[in-house]
Amino acid sequence: MRKLLNVLYVTTPEAYLSRDGENVVVRVDQEERFRVPIHILESIVCFGYLGASPGLMSLCAEKGVGLSFLTAHGRFQARLVGPVSGNVLLRRQQYRMADDPLISAKVASWFVTGKIANSRAVLRRAIRDHGSCINTANLTEASEVLDRCLHRVRHSEILNVVRGIEGEAAQIYFANFNALVLDQQDDFYIKSRNRRPPRDNLNALLSFLYTLLQHDVRSALETVGLDPYVGFLHRDRPGRPSLALDLMEEFRPYLADRLALSLINRKQITGKGFRQVESGGIFMDEETRKIVLTAWQKRKQEVITHPYLEEKIEIGLLPYAQALLFARYIRGDIDGYPPFFWR
Repeated sequence: MRKLLNVLYVTTPEAYLSRDGENVVVRVDQEERFRVPIHILESIVCFGYLGASPGLMSLCAEKGVGLSFLTAHGRFQARLVGPVSGNVLLRRQQYRMADDPLISAKVASWFVTGKIANSRAVLRRAIRDHGSCINTANLTEASEVLDRCLHRVRHSEILNVVRGIEGEAAQIYFANFNALVLDQQDDFYIKSRNRRPPRDNLNALLSFLYTLLQHDVRSALETVGLDPYVGFLHRDRPGRPSLALDLMEEFRPYLADRLALSLINRKQITGKGFRQVESGGIFMDEETRKIVLTAWQKRKQEVITHPYLEEKIEIGLLPYAQALLFARYIRGDIDGYPPFFWR
């Protein structure tokens, strides 16, 4: 199994990245603030960056370190990668399978099955851990609805039907999401899932975490040689990493949603860390963003036993493990793709 490396998050807007030998150097106002050896990095993510030198870009491409640029609010702008890795035959088979409606529906149902099952697990864990202070009746009813959605999606052979079930399950899940917020309910309350821009603090937090998750999943797909832009549940659209969006579905509840709830319920972040801009969108300030990034990195270092591989694995390697399993399915090494189920 691959070793979990670090992700360097650059959040200071005035930062400029350069190369010094085999090191990444971060400067602010021409003063060196940070340096790190390139060999311990998996990728670099810059929020509202000032710039990066051609030498640094060349070093990242040479060492296979992804260099991503996002706006200060977390919207993706661009990503620099080196030569495409993997077997071209694997990608050609991916394209052929994505063009087949029946195969697309089957693959999409696996991704959606993982998402619904893990959403249900989030609700059930809340009932188990906080049953004395939440409305367990509503959460139990929602869990039962998700059970029925799971049964239906497993027997669906039409892509639009799979999408419809996914949408129904997501609506039920987020309709009960506020019940999982045990503290700071006035500051973190979600009416519906919204984005571009997010209209409340909780949506802003979720959108930011989903951006981090998408980055990790896309990197994992590129590492195993798959094309992150050709998906099955999410169809082709210029500039959209459809397969990355497919694969991250099963991770949203387990990695992003649970971390968001933990940050809120433990009061690691507060409503004061969010502000509304002229467009009406809500965004987090730099200090809150640093807290979230630190928690995200710490979460990725935790170790679990992978339910399919039956091996101990760091949570940060889950996207890579699942991408590897999906590549094995595309090659025909296994009969089907096993989604990640949180136990």
